[in-house]
Amino acid sequence: MDPARYLSLLPSISGDLPPGARAFATATDHYDFRSKRCVKDLTLRAVRGAGGAEMEVEFQHNCWKHDQDLVIRYSGVTGFVIDPADEDRGTDLGTVVLDEILPHGDGCSHEIACWDGTLTVVCRDLQATWTETGCSDRS
Repeated sequence: MDPARYLSLLPSISGDLPPGARAFATATDHYDFRSKRCVKDLTLRAVRGAGGAEMEVEFQHNCWKHDQDLVIRYSGVTGFVIDPADEDRGTDLGTVVLDEILPHGDGCSHEIACWDGTLTVVCRDLQATWTETGCSDRS
């Protein structure tokens, strides 16, 4: 749950990441656990296009922390693995704990660790987009 080791490595590998992956991995708020744009505490909502060259993974906000959902579009997908902690869970992996984006021969790999399993995508590049939600004021 501590991104410190990854964050110490990120400056030395970020230049080897494709542009979209680099922008997402190095975004200021990405690993700030108090930020509205930190991936921690998002919940995996949907995986679309699994097994294809183009995939989309949608994450739902946590109203106590986020005011937007996150959609990640992967292009040039060459690998995709969902590894639930319990085989009966399918894609229900629980909330996101941490993610890492690393350089890969095909572009990059994106591993997303959740409380109840992991999701890993290997692709040419990715595009992360924060989208509006129906979250009301949290005050």
